[in-house]
Amino acid sequence: MPRSVIATSAPPGTAPIRKLIVRVTIGSFSLAALLGIIALLRGGEFGQTQFRVLLTTLLVGVVSIAVLCYLATAGRPSQPVGVAGGVIVLVPLVTALLMIWGDVEHGPSEGIRKTFGIGTAVAATLAQASLLLTLGERARPGVRRILDGTLALAAVLAAMTSALIAGFTPAEGGYYHRILGVVAILDVLGTVVVAALMKFGSGDLERARADVRLPKDLAESVAELATKSGQSSDEVVAAAVRLYLRDAR
Repeated sequence: MPRSVIATSAPPGTAPIRKLIVRVTIGSFSLAALLGIIALLRGGEFGQTQFRVLLTTLLVGVVSIAVLCYLATAGRPSQPVGVAGGVIVLVPLVTALLMIWGDVEHGPSEGIRKTFGIGTAVAATLAQASLLLTLGERARPGVRRILDGTLALAAVLAAMTSALIAGFTPAEGGYYHRILGVVAILDVLGTVVVAALMKFGSGDLERARADVRLPKDLAESVAELATKSGQSSDEVVAAAVRLYLRDAR
């Protein structure tokens, strides 16, 4: 079967970690989803505990999606962004759990609510940045400038939103909120443009490809190794070719 050898691949050292994170993410959300289904199908009155279980299921699902966004940077130059996101996302996760399962009568403290809001804003921004950096890794100069501008807008949006959550009330509040809205619109626009150009347009640089036809036994071996290592078949073939070329020099 034809295989395309692509110049980019994740370092082998990151594959086991990436595979472990994927398994933990899928496993945790599967467990949360199971508990949510049980809460819905369980007989009797739909009470406070069932509602908390459903909220927890939703929370774990959202966090799982964010983790997969961060994981897209594994083995890439943008990996530090994904690592930072994986750490920061623990803040809204923990504070949300405290709000869901905490004291219902008095509710969460103001500090927990603000920490949750700011953590959510930063974690969401890092998830957006992880996806954009992964998409734009081989962007043309023009698209790269749009990407950089979008990332800057996302950072400004996160900072302005966090300031509002923290209690910052500017003297000219109307203008602040209008500027915040403009930044948000431009951020979304830039994200859509970059994604569209990279996936459906001509925004990416030409990739050096060598189309080769592997014998059936080699193709099966590549597929087996890819499954075990958590890499794609293209990454396995690219790593093998690099090793061969290095030894051949």
